[in-house]
Amino acid sequence: MSEPGSAASRPAAGELLQLACSVAVAAGQVLLGRGGRPEVVATKSSPTDVVTEADRAAEALIRDMIGEKRPGDAILGEEGGQTGGGSAVRWIVDPLDGTVNYLYGLADWAVSVAAETDGTVVAGAVFVPRRDELYSAALGDGAWLSTGALDPGGEHGSPVRLACNTGVPLAQALVATGFGYESGRRLVQAEVLRAVLPRVRDIRRGGSAAVDLCSVASGAVDAYYERGVNLWDIAAGALIAAEAGASVTGLHGRPPGTSMTVAAAPGLLTDLRDLLAGADPERDA
Repeated sequence: MSEPGSAASRPAAGELLQLACSVAVAAGQVLLGRGGRPEVVATKSSPTDVVTEADRAAEALIRDMIGEKRPGDAILGEEGGQTGGGSAVRWIVDPLDGTVNYLYGLADWAVSVAAETDGTVVAGAVFVPRRDELYSAALGDGAWLSTGALDPGGEHGSPVRLACNTGVPLAQALVATGFGYESGRRLVQAEVLRAVLPRVRDIRRGGSAAVDLCSVASGAVDAYYERGVNLWDIAAGALIAAEAGASVTGLHGRPPGTSMTVAAAPGLLTDLRDLLAGADPERDA
């Protein structure tokens, strides 16, 4: 019998991806089904950084579904922190990325579910319910977009393999970004934006890091950068973007993370990263 965490006991990435997709869609259905404007039940980093009862309900469902199928796995969720453990698998969950968009009835919000084994993300699903778009990737197997998950008749479209845009010079790049909630960070982010905007085609601010990374994967934007994202915001989306051919990094040789996350095709990423580094973005006022 294999010991917990041994190579023989680790599940295949495809198996984890199947569960990630099922869980993300189920949570998205719950979020879609909650009528009216959701109640704000708490704030985080500032009064504008909100948590709704919908965030908590979606995470509770995700934890229940994963726990039923894989009771030995750890789960790191934005709302509930990390629980469980014992196997080689940890789930990284953002039950509602883009809560302010959800609060206002905008479309760019998502459920993000990733699975890592021994510290490496091997499967990720990002479900955008208002568009019925399911982005997914397993390590080494490419990135994919499926539609029709909400179709009660089960008429799902065939998955489409994703590929990021390549060969785009910085001056012609459409770049997605996001902003923090604390005023000091926003002040610096505005300074950085002032340096970036004249050097690129244009900027887009969607409001969900997970959706932005999937937009890089699909070619809806050419690049993305943001300071202040957490692991649960980017774990699934970064794998999806990488499997679509993008590089996803931080600055100065560091991995992507809270200090800075940048994603684009390799050539464009180098130019954007150099531009950002010159603006000293990893600071707060």
